[in-house]
Amino acid sequence: MRTNSYIFLLLCCAHSAVAQLEGYWDKERAFSKELTVTAHERLVLALDELPKGTTELVYRITLLDDNQHTTSSLISVLKAIPDPTGISQGSAGALLLLSKIAGDDECTYAIFSGSDEAKNYKQSGSTKKACWAQKTPVNKDARRITVSSTSCLTAQSIWFGFESTNWIMNQRILVEVVPWVDSKLSTGWTASAKNEVVELCASTELAQQLAPSQAYCGCVLERITTKYTYAEYSKLLAAEKAKTYSENSAICFVETNGEALRYANQQQLRTALMAEKKFGEAIKQSLFLLDSPKSTSADYTTLGWLYVVTKQYDKALLYLQQAVAKDPSDLTAQVTLAHAYLFHDEFYQAKAIYKKYQTQNVSENVSWKAKIEQDFTAFTALGLPTTHFKRVIHMLD
Repeated sequence: MRTNSYIFLLLCCAHSAVAQLEGYWDKERAFSKELTVTAHERLVLALDELPKGTTELVYRITLLDDNQHTTSSLISVLKAIPDPTGISQGSAGALLLLSKIAGDDECTYAIFSGSDEAKNYKQSGSTKKACWAQKTPVNKDARRITVSSTSCLTAQSIWFGFESTNWIMNQRILVEVVPWVDSKLSTGWTASAKNEVVELCASTELAQQLAPSQAYCGCVLERITTKYTYAEYSKLLAAEKAKTYSENSAICFVETNGEALRYANQQQLRTALMAEKKFGEAIKQSLFLLDSPKSTSADYTTLGWLYVVTKQYDKALLYLQQAVAKDPSDLTAQVTLAHAYLFHDEFYQAKAIYKKYQTQNVSENVSWKAKIEQDFTAFTALGLPTTHFKRVIHMLD
């Protein structure tokens, strides 16, 4: 048995470095109390205010004879067992947790997650609503309970109920409890608490421009939960929350490459609006795109085309001239500028551009003339004046 215990301790120590990053035994708030249970009576012991983030706890119950004391406290045992995974490594772990000394008296006990259930147990002895019950009398016991294994840790309080099996003498019971605190959960950032920040983030105009915004909102959440516990965050004034959110939002916008995502989303929206012939809304969206540092000559060209089809020729010329200035080799910009001159009754300026590039292709598979013919067909369908179209086509033959 000594060999098994030795191996168990080695296993625990091997897990220590990793486990300590995830949580810790809260020895500062460990609980130890000696109780006296009247002969064949029941007694209830409440453990209030378990640490936030308690996901597991280890307890030890020892019945003592008069003038008898345990030879080692539960805390000292846990110094050799640094993480909760070690507790469940088999019988060796259980032996380490048990007292090396115990009296002859025995008792039964139960654990409750609510005060009403505990009160009912004291009055009736019923353990039907207990989250754990030891119905066979014992003189010592040690166990580990977890959030996943029982319903005992649904709140920050638990109740122990004891019943003496001694019909004549009082019993001395030593109860020791040590909680395991999950480092992340101890901050108070539960799933519902985190969701408050995520929902706030998702409701902002910026997040909607970054859809899908999971990466962006996840970054904001991580920065806020790292800086504040939930209790601290909840106490912030509205102005303080707004400032904190704004600061982290700006950082996360950069870290998650938000500008590229927003730019791509705005382009998709503009394309959809143009397909639906909602040219006024598409113009507004195009103006947003020009504010992006990622805007290109193509964005100026598209805006110029939109002004052409809405017969705003002066504005069309303004933005198409900027498109050509940004990239003189962009023949889509050049041909659209020529169209704007044509509709603006500046035929000779348009003619100069039409003739200049007539031997080139606008793209790999579209010739200059084919592009002009495609555009004239689209303009005709949209009701633009067709006065000079035949003249331009004849000029290119």
